[in-house]
Amino acid sequence: MIELPANAKATLKSVFGFDAFRPGQPEIIGALLASENVLAVMPTGSGKSLCYQLPALLRPGLTVVVSPLIALMRDQVRQLQALGVEAASLNFSIEIEESRAIRRSLRDGKLKLLYVAPERLTRPDTVEMLDEVGVALLAIDEAHCVSQWGHDFRPEYLRLGDIAQQIRCLQTLALTATADGPTRADIVEKLFRRPPRTFVRSFDRPNLHLAMQPKDNARKQIAQFLDGRRGQSGIIYCASRKKTEELATHLGLA
Repeated sequence: MIELPANAKATLKSVFGFDAFRPGQPEIIGALLASENVLAVMPTGSGKSLCYQLPALLRPGLTVVVSPLIALMRDQVRQLQALGVEAASLNFSIEIEESRAIRRSLRDGKLKLLYVAPERLTRPDTVEMLDEVGVALLAIDEAHCVSQWGHDFRPEYLRLGDIAQQIRCLQTLALTATADGPTRADIVEKLFRRPPRTFVRSFDRPNLHLAMQPKDNARKQIAQFLDGRRGQSGIIYCASRKKTEELATHLGLA
């Protein structure tokens, strides 16, 4: 295990309430504290957020976190604020007064973490503001969105590499839960000016079982599947809201 500064484990306990790091976290945090750029591929639930939250508290400067998921941003900001960490989020859903208050906090140097939707980050006024206050670390969550090889391509992500240069960001961290070789290569090419340290944790989940069968009278197949699992919970995905409502009615759930 990589040797971290003594205050890293102390902060892990005093702020986040954890006694030990999860597998993969110390190596990534250590590389960031050593001022390296990092690409981290870690499975869902492995603690990716801590990899940038902890370094943000251990050194001066602002950490900007890019996320396409507004609900997740809100949850993380609420959790951090409850822990006493100065954090905020900028997205198109916030009120003008809240946006102004966040800008004042940035200019006063009060914020440690700022969560930003990619569409908001690429606005000229946001770029100008962040260039003015300075950014120590740009943490890009769901980094596979930059790749057309990925399953969730978002064109706004294509500009993030250039944005990092415009705001004179000192360091970049790209995070994703799943990225094969071509996707990782795409992430490196589009988000980093120089090759990053790359950490890939296995995303094998032994508690999950995957199976498939040919579609033949889907409603009958679903009913048979559910008959053997009464009293259990689960999710059925449909291609549209209309199909979801129709199936819910058919199953007597609406």
